[in-house]
Amino acid sequence: MSNQKRDLNIKWSVLIPALIVVLGVSIPLAVNPESGTAVVGKIFNFITSNLKSVFLWFGFLATVFCFWISFSKWGNIKLGGPEDKPDFSWFTYCAMIFTSGVAIGVVYWPFLEPVYYTQSPPLFVGANTPLAAEYSGFLSLFHWGITAWAFSALPTFPIAYALHVKKAKSLRLSTACSGVLGSYTESWLGRLIDAIGIFAIIGGVGTSLGLAVPLVMQLISAISGIPNTFGNQIILLIVWTAFFTLAVWTGLKKGIAKVADWNTYLAFAILAFVFVTGPTLFMVNLFTNSVGLTITEFFRMSLWSDPVSKSGFPEGWTVFYWAWDAAYGPLMGLFVARISKGRTIREMVMATIFAGAIGCWLFFVVFGGYGVYAVYNKLFDLAGMVEKLSPAAIIVEVMKTLPLSQIVLPLVMIMCFLFVATTLNASAYTLASQCTKELKSNEEPPRWLRTVWGIALGIYAAGLFAVKGLKAVQLSSIIVALPLIPIFIIMVISGMRWIKEDYGQLLQPNIPVLPKENVKPLPSFIESELNSN
Repeated sequence: MSNQKRDLNIKWSVLIPALIVVLGVSIPLAVNPESGTAVVGKIFNFITSNLKSVFLWFGFLATVFCFWISFSKWGNIKLGGPEDKPDFSWFTYCAMIFTSGVAIGVVYWPFLEPVYYTQSPPLFVGANTPLAAEYSGFLSLFHWGITAWAFSALPTFPIAYALHVKKAKSLRLSTACSGVLGSYTESWLGRLIDAIGIFAIIGGVGTSLGLAVPLVMQLISAISGIPNTFGNQIILLIVWTAFFTLAVWTGLKKGIAKVADWNTYLAFAILAFVFVTGPTLFMVNLFTNSVGLTITEFFRMSLWSDPVSKSGFPEGWTVFYWAWDAAYGPLMGLFVARISKGRTIREMVMATIFAGAIGCWLFFVVFGGYGVYAVYNKLFDLAGMVEKLSPAAIIVEVMKTLPLSQIVLPLVMIMCFLFVATTLNASAYTLASQCTKELKSNEEPPRWLRTVWGIALGIYAAGLFAVKGLKAVQLSSIIVALPLIPIFIIMVISGMRWIKEDYGQLLQPNIPVLPKENVKPLPSFIESELNSN
């Protein structure tokens, strides 16, 4: 059952500063893109060169922790009481996790990554060699696999525990930190944590929109002949924003869940068609080879900082992806926690990691496999395209070589539209939840507030792709990801403290899980924050 909260139930001290920052960043970028491009390039290079080991280590340790807690005794703890049942079927649950966390990525990068990986491979592999083509398949599985989704699963567990076990009355990052922060949760520190979470969601989703709008406009141009101009991109963005705002207005079950299901069905249909009509045997063999390379190279690639040759590969790819995934962490943590009532910790964490990873792998096996096949068999002029065309135009040119491309292109365009709409639905919903004072597990934030955040995300994206450059959208993720690392650590410690407090008897062998009534609620000072601004 879903109840709308009254409009005055807003935490203005979080909402107003967040909106001011969004407008303050996006409007100058749109007005003066040349200066913005120069500034973001310098900041991006500084952060990735000096702090890449931080991102590499955190990604590796986050993955280890997620598997440890899932397969420890703590993994059997149910998120809710004995009578609580999941709100969604396994298919819809996994579909919502996957589609809310990938946006345009699984369409944008599978066709594009093989082009770059083949030209500039890591680990001292020779450029434009058969081995480079093989490694391109492995690198896609690595960058879109288990570690990437561990960034989402890590914050989900303490947030879900606070919401469904501790019965928190707010859906915010600071609430999940209260096991460590104590009474400081209601101070400026708690509000700062919530603000950083909001900026991270905007940055991560803004990155997706900054990549998505030029690509979908390029697809429209290839289908209809309408030019891919900045003005037409703005029109597309307005239409897109209106669509996902309408979906988020209708609510979690009627809007967001339905769009996620439609999106998943369409994606499976397109993948099946390309798999059957394309170089099927090559895709299967490349995937098999890529899995083998993933097993043998996972640990090396996870911590490869390239300290001697300094090729720039870790900074431009692995660090960027881990930062982007970290920026998505608050969105995924808050959203997946909200839809996970009735699941165990193991079910929730493993569903997040494997629904996300397997879904991404399917796209990279089919689309990415086709991209590798097209590059290695020279179905197009790779060198000429990289020199003359934008990334979006390269992707469309590769798609044109697909069987029955005149049918596939419109379907891919619709799929892109739905993928990003699903992610933005979840984002607007989660941002509105962050700015709502009181929000129980069966309630939804005000409709008008969800609409405001939907529009704000569109404005931010317009500023990003006005800068016209991959580094601009990369920087959007890198900057907001940095302060999230200590916040995630605090959240995990907080969650583990709660678990040991409520279920400490699980340390003893053959002792069952405590019933719901034995779980201690959150301290009263956490609830008193609900009456503050």
